[in-house]
Amino acid sequence: MIRRVDGESVLLLGGGRALLMQLAHPMVAAAVAEHSGFHADPFARLQRTLEASFAIVFGTTEQARAAAASVRSVHEHVVGDGYRADDPALLMWVHATLVDTALRVHERFLRPLPAADAERYYDESTVVAELLGVPRAAQPPDLEAFRAYVRGCIATLEVSDTARRLARDVLHPRLPWPVAPVAELGRQITVGLLPAPLRDQYGLGWDGHRRRALLLAGLGSRLVLPRVPGLIRRVH
Repeated sequence: MIRRVDGESVLLLGGGRALLMQLAHPMVAAAVAEHSGFHADPFARLQRTLEASFAIVFGTTEQARAAAASVRSVHEHVVGDGYRADDPALLMWVHATLVDTALRVHERFLRPLPAADAERYYDESTVVAELLGVPRAAQPPDLEAFRAYVRGCIATLEVSDTARRLARDVLHPRLPWPVAPVAELGRQITVGLLPAPLRDQYGLGWDGHRRRALLLAGLGSRLVLPRVPGLIRRVH
């Protein structure tokens, strides 16, 4: 199931959402700000994370283990005041943002997963998290508990000034002017998909007009994408 879901290219629409959710954790924001060239290329970290996840999900056993070991090796050296990148609690939140975003984007732009498929997707995702350094015992036992975990984190996270600064790089990347309209579309999708409490803490405006536009975009996507051949629609 995880290969079926994660192979959908439409999930890339959720990249900005996942990034801003990750940065909403003050320790993640601090680690990113102090140990990466985020300002120069805000999506490079997400790209590396996705590349590792894809190697784990779609690769051979050897490729999966090598990708996971490479990520863990990098995390071992990311240490700062009050945080370690290899802290299972931080790793769990980063992983959770990717899983939650995948499920949300799949539902919004492709089709809702049947309950049994969504449960299976979550269960298979726990293997990925375990390879990356989150013990199975430290993960929610099932999808219901996972969703409760995400809701609890969203309710208690306090977006820092560092995160707001980094968010500007995510929402306003330095791109050639011809792609500005595409960037604006991506920005609106990112803001619209964010959980409302985090969107408010980031100080991002959202009104009825944009909400309706996103709803219509999702409806159109759900009508069209399922009819697109998988060879074109999927990245794997």
